[in-house]
Amino acid sequence: MQRLFLLDANSLIHRAFHALPPFVNKSGEATGAIYGLANILLKILKEDAPDFIAAFFDRPEPTFRKEIFEDYKIHRPKAPPELISQIITARELFRCLGIKTFELAGLEADDLIGTAAEKFKNNLDLQIVILTGDLDALQLVLNEKIIAKTFKKGVSETVVYGEKEVAERYGLGPESLRDYKALIGDSSDNIPGVPGIGPKTAVNLLKKYGDLDALLKNGQGEKNYPQLAASEKQILLSKKLAAIVRDAPLEINLEELIYRGYQVRDLTDYFEKMGFQSLIKRIGGELAQNEKSKIRSLF
Repeated sequence: MQRLFLLDANSLIHRAFHALPPFVNKSGEATGAIYGLANILLKILKEDAPDFIAAFFDRPEPTFRKEIFEDYKIHRPKAPPELISQIITARELFRCLGIKTFELAGLEADDLIGTAAEKFKNNLDLQIVILTGDLDALQLVLNEKIIAKTFKKGVSETVVYGEKEVAERYGLGPESLRDYKALIGDSSDNIPGVPGIGPKTAVNLLKKYGDLDALLKNGQGEKNYPQLAASEKQILLSKKLAAIVRDAPLEINLEELIYRGYQVRDLTDYFEKMGFQSLIKRIGGELAQNEKSKIRSLF
């Protein structure tokens, strides 16, 4: 089966930024997050050998979530200039690696990933792998057709989530995660939850009623129902904030995502500019090894 990798670029860069020391190149530009991102991407390209791959960026403009709820992510600290500069620079890294990037104003990378996954999930001979540092993407998991790889520690250890692993972590399937977050809230995104309803209660209610709509319609016998009824408008808003969009106006086709490799000279020049001597040696060693393999195959 062929595999399509969908990368949450902003999430990966943030992860690398906080995991690695603040390197700078000869020009004084911050490079630590780019170095970490480059290591992640080279590892994926070598070990996972994706048949198709794409990366998705957030945009700086306010998203539709901010427009419907002004306090969305209000507690998030403003990104420091050295992180912002590397998010911009990262686009050149993806270009040098031969990975196509996508972004749309008003939408987050998750929404574009959700849309791409929805578009390609019916391709019979294709597995979709989402690489992200954000567990919100777990709501997109579908059997073994769509799986998610997230980071366990730093940028070196990953955890793979199929439906089984999602259920083991949350006690619910991927399709219930947006309803779950609507009930308990999410402090990191400042999504409001229902007073008095924590994770255990939310899981029990969703298991019993199936989904949020059925709970609100038929849950009058529950002791928490007064809080639910009083918070219904807020719950529906939170569900909209938590739900990953799957029908964004994203122009994308599978053929343009075929991974054909990178030009070693372009990538070497970029790494030279960034001061990544160890990565220059790394791709040089891998190239030499590949050439030896080709020679051996001739005899």
